Order: sequence, then structure tokens, then C-alpha cells
Amino acid sequence: MNWDAFDFKLLIVFDAIMRERHVTRAGERLGLSQSAVSHALQRLRRALGDELFVRGPEGMSPTPRALDLAEPVRRALAEIEGALQQDRFDPASATARFRLVLNNTAAVVLAPALAEWIGHRAPSLHLHMSPSGTVRLDDQLDRGDVDLAVVGAGRVEGERFGTTTLFRDGFAAVARRGHPALASPLTYERLAELPHLVVSSTGDDVGFLDAILLRRGLPPRRIAMAAPFLSAAPILVRSDMVAVLDERIARTLETVHPVACAALPADPDLPVTRSVLVWARRVERHPGHAWLRRQVAECARSLAANGSIAVDQDLTVR
Repeated sequence: MNWDAFDFKLLIVFDAIMRERHVTRAGERLGLSQSAVSHALQRLRRALGDELFVRGPEGMSPTPRALDLAEPVRRALAEIEGALQQDRFDPASATARFRLVLNNTAAVVLAPALAEWIGHRAPSLHLHMSPSGTVRLDDQLDRGDVDLAVVGAGRVEGERFGTTTLFRDGFAAVARRGHPALASPLTYERLAELPHLVVSSTGDDVGFLDAILLRRGLPPRRIAMAAPFLSAAPILVRSDMVAVLDERIARTLETVHPVACAALPADPDLPVTRSVLVWARRVERHPGHAWLRRQVAECARSLAANGSIAVDQDLTVR
């Protein structure tokens, strides 16, 4: 093809359609009319000799050629944007919008501190924080729909992603304040006797507890109920159930609800959770993105210094 005559602005339109899978929404993203986006797509099709997108019941479906182009184009655009904005990010006046996806541990423990931290340093910056849930975070990070994620280790993997560990934790049992099970040191024998509340939205696998009980010749947990995280504490307050949660979450719930918690008894099979900060490497040199990554890491380090959260010593953001 004739690269001298190629309009590289068409790649911006390509990337918008790839993200939105819809011509009208791509136009709204770019501030262009639907006809302008359609015209640009036609020019791009002629230049590349491929349909690129085929209209279907769920929007514009990319062809194999478009799928091959998607990541290189997105990476190239991010590199160009980062280069053009080098040294231009001023937190005090920045009005950029960043979307963060958080697991429950980060939402409960880190998000309140981060809101205060960013508010002091970049008062006009807009952070959109949402739960990680079960969405395909690798796809969302690839598309640029998510800027940063704090999730369990192994949730997002691949060389195209950068990661750094923010904090590690164990597990604790949580029950209503005054529950007789917590009046004396907690034992696995007592845990086997209690009705258990399974928190269905944490993503934490506490099946290890059944394995520990079995190895000790005890029956598995008696699961009485499963409920979302937001209703866990109110349910525990009004029942004799116990829940096994990430210890950092448990300690935080103890400060805002009439519940009490106790670390699980020592056992060689007790796992340690690890929450990591994840981002797409293609944007890691973007000045605003790099600044925000540093703030998340520094906020976690500050919490560690106050004894509120346990973080790794090395929080270097690569």
C-alpha cells in the first residue's frame, strides 16, 4: 500500500470502533458524526483491502484481519499519546478520567484511603471505581475500558500486563459480637460445629478450610447460607453463623459493624492471599497513567506505615 498517502487518523477511528463495536458509539467517543465514522471506515477498508468489521445482530464484528491489527494499533496510539503528553501531566489541574476495578479487599480497605489521597493531590481528577466481579478483565484492560485493576494474584496474566503486589493477607473467622465461639481461642473443632455463611461475591476460595478439617478427622463446614458481600455483616450480626473472610476485610468490618473476628488457628495448609495492581504495558509510559500507578502504590505504603495494611516492602511500579 502507499504509506505516503495513508491517513493515520483513520487508525484512531479503527481503534474506537474496535472498542465500541458500534459505529454510532465510536462517533460519540471521538466527537464525530455517524456518517463521518462510516466514511472513515470505508476509506480504511479500501486502504487495507479488508472489510475489517461486519455488521451483525450485536454490532460490528471484527474480521480476523481487524483482530490481528487491534493490539498493535492500540499500543502504537498509546505510545504516541504518551510521547505527546510527556511532562504535561499536572495533578493539581488534571481533569482526566481513570477507571479502576477493585476486588473486595481493595474496595473495603484501599478505596477510602485512595479517595482521600487522590483528592488532596489531584482534586479535579475523576476516578471511577467499580467491583471486579466476574468480568473478563484482560479484555477490558486490552480495550482500554479499564486503566488499573487491583485483583487477586493470577486473575490477570500475560506478558502484555504489568503487575506489582500491593498486599498479602491471611483469613479470619467473623461472627456477631459476643458470639460464644469467639469467647475463647478459636479451634478447628469449633469451626466444624458452627453454621457457616459463604460470601458469594468475594472471589476468595475458602475450600481449603474443608481440606484442613478433613485432614484433622473433622466433618466439612456446615454451610447454612450464601449471600453477597454487602449483606454479609448484617446477616452475621443477626445470626449465629460465622464467615471465613480475608483477614484485612474482617478487621475492617469489625470497626464499622458489631462483629468480631479471630484469625484462623495456625496450620501449614493455610493459604496467603495476594492482591496485585495490574495494568496494560502499552500505556505504562503515559504520564498520567504512570502518576496514578505511583499514587496507588504510595497510598498502600502509607497505610502500611500506619499499621492498617500489610504491603510488600518493594512497591516499585515497573
